[in-house]
Amino acid sequence: MKVLLVEDDPSMRAALERTLARRGLAVDCCGDGAHALARWRMAPPDVVVLDLSLPGLDGLQVLESARRDGLATPVLILTARGTVGDRVVGLNAGADDYLPKPFDLDELEARLRALGRRRGEAAAPPEDLHVADLRLDRASGAVYHGAQVLELTPREAALLQALMARPGHAVSKERLFELVFPGEQDVHPEAVEVVVYRLRKKLQGTAATLMTLRGLGYLIKAA
Repeated sequence: MKVLLVEDDPSMRAALERTLARRGLAVDCCGDGAHALARWRMAPPDVVVLDLSLPGLDGLQVLESARRDGLATPVLILTARGTVGDRVVGLNAGADDYLPKPFDLDELEARLRALGRRRGEAAAPPEDLHVADLRLDRASGAVYHGAQVLELTPREAALLQALMARPGHAVSKERLFELVFPGEQDVHPEAVEVVVYRLRKKLQGTAATLMTLRGLGYLIKAA
């Protein structure tokens, strides 16, 4: 079972990663909200363990953004905020379970495995996305040109995934900026153009075309 662990305390993060790995779970760790959301979008795990107190985007903002994007991964909130009010806010934001700190590791593992089983019983495998001779493997986040995996940076992959989700339809620059640079307030919106330029070069030789529509945004379609 793949777990995305989002915890900003380095010692807590390292201890949980070691413990869960010893118990047979594949753990991917992240220490801030923006990068966690980007990883979640790129390669959805089986379960997300989410701290609420995070730098940049806090845990609730990460959760709300993920749910708006249609990410249905079960989420266990793990936090020092243990009041009933905090639990209600987290559950209303889309969390599936809540475990306040300090906690028992056996209970944490049991809850994670229960969420993983629930996801396995309820969720159908995500369908791959296709545009011309490109294929996006939704399970892994990899994009294939024929049998070859395209070598993309995380930002290029996030942009391409957003376009492939709506082939032939324009996606605004503002929306792409939210997906490619989540929570990065110090980045200028025009940075999207740089990512588009680099991605367009990597799509040369494929049967897909990345188009710029002035005033509307960008789209991808078969050449």
